[in-house]
Amino acid sequence: MRSSNPPYLPTPKNLCYNLARDMPKRINLAKEIEKQLPPELVNFMWMAGEIAHTRGEKLYLVGGVVRDLMLGQANLDLDLVLEGNAIELAQQLKKSVKGKITTHPRFNTAKLRWDNWSVDLTTARTETYEKPGALPTITPGSIDEDLGRRDFTINAMALGLNPGLYGQPIDPHGGRDDLKNKLIRVLHDNSFIDDATRIWRGLRYEQRLDFHLEKKTLSLLKRDIDMLKTISADRTRYEIECILKEHYPEKVFIRAAELGVLPHLHPSLRGDDWLAEKFEQARKLSAPAPPEPGLYLTLLAYPLAKDETERLISRLRLPKVLAQILNDSAAIKSKMRLLATPGLSPSGIFRLLEAYSSPAMVANSIATESPAASQNIHLYLTRLKYIEISLTGDDLIKMGVTTGPEIREIMERLQKARLDGEIASREDEVELVKSWLTEK
Repeated sequence: MRSSNPPYLPTPKNLCYNLARDMPKRINLAKEIEKQLPPELVNFMWMAGEIAHTRGEKLYLVGGVVRDLMLGQANLDLDLVLEGNAIELAQQLKKSVKGKITTHPRFNTAKLRWDNWSVDLTTARTETYEKPGALPTITPGSIDEDLGRRDFTINAMALGLNPGLYGQPIDPHGGRDDLKNKLIRVLHDNSFIDDATRIWRGLRYEQRLDFHLEKKTLSLLKRDIDMLKTISADRTRYEIECILKEHYPEKVFIRAAELGVLPHLHPSLRGDDWLAEKFEQARKLSAPAPPEPGLYLTLLAYPLAKDETERLISRLRLPKVLAQILNDSAAIKSKMRLLATPGLSPSGIFRLLEAYSSPAMVANSIATESPAASQNIHLYLTRLKYIEISLTGDDLIKMGVTTGPEIREIMERLQKARLDGEIASREDEVELVKSWLTEK
C-alpha cells in the first residue's frame, strides 16, 4: 500500500469554477484527489489501480464522486469501474485491507467494506432497455460505453487510477463544460424514456447544486413526464427517499410542482411556500440533527384527505411503518377541532392522542393552523405520554378489587387522575382506590 499522504485540506468554494475554467489546460487531477479525500481512501485507490494494472485491467473512479471532486465538495462514496472482472479484483483487494465483500454475480459487482470505509466496484458495462421503465439488460463493455449509460453529463466522467493514468480525466460527453456552465444535461434524447426516474434525479441535482436544466433537457423532460407512469412503485419510492435526504428537499418538490412532475405522485400534493415554511419548521425543531425523512414525507402528505393518503401509500408502496405514520397523521388531523377545544383537560388530550405515533403528532403540531392544538400536541409529547401510574393489577387484587373488567376500569380512572394532577404519588393512588372501594 502506498505511503501516507498529506492530511485532508479544505478546498476553496470557488474550486469548481477554477477547475472548470482551467480544465482544458489540465491533464491530471491527482492533486485534487489528495486534497479532498482522506489518506486512507487515496492509498486504497493507488493500491487498487496498481493491482488492476498487474492483472492487465484498467480501473477508474467514476460518477458523482468525480463530479464533486471537481466542485470541491466532500463525497466519500467511492464508485470504481473496472474494464475487467470486478468481483475478482474485489476479492484480491479484500486480502490487502482485511475487509468484507458482498458480491452480486448477476451484475458482476461487489461492495468492499473495511474499517469505516466502503467502496463499490463494478464491471464496465453497457445497458439496453427492452421497454421504457424496465430494468436494463447488462453486458460487459468499455469505460466509454459505461459512461454512456449514465443519466447526466456531469455524472458521466471518470478518472483513471492505473499507474501512468492516475488522475487523468475521461469526459466523453462534455461534463466539465456543463459544470462550468452549471447545467444539468442528459446524454441522449431518449434518456427519460429509457428511465423516467432520471426526471426526479435531474430535479434533485438541479436544486442541490443550484444548477439549471439545460434547455433541450428541460424540453425533453416536459415531453416525457408521462413516462413516470412506467416506473415501479419501489423505484419511485427510492427517488423520493433520496430527495427527502437532501438538505432542502422542499426546493425539489417546489420545482417538481412548477414543471408538472409532482402531480404524478398525487394531484393534491403541494409544492409551494406553505411546504417550504413547514419543512423549515421541521428543521428548527429537529436541530442540530436533520429531520427524519418520515417527518418530511408526512408533512408533504398533510394536505391529502384520508382516501388520498391511502392512494399515495399505494403509489409508493410504502413500508408498514411509514404507511402507519401517514395514516396516523390523517387520523390526528381529523381530530384537530377537538384538540383545539378551550380548556381541554390533560386526560382529554391523552385520550385523543395515545393511539398514534410520535412522528405523526410532530407533523400535525407543525402543520396545524391552530396554536391551541399545536400546544396540546406538544404537551402530550413532552409530558403526558410519560406519566404512568404506580399500582399494578396485582396490587389492586390484593386491595380487594375483583379480577376482570373492574381492574381495567380502575386503572383507567387512576391514570386520568394522575394526568389531571388530582394525585401525584403511589400513596395518593392507594388512598383513591380505597375511597372508591368504600363508596362501592
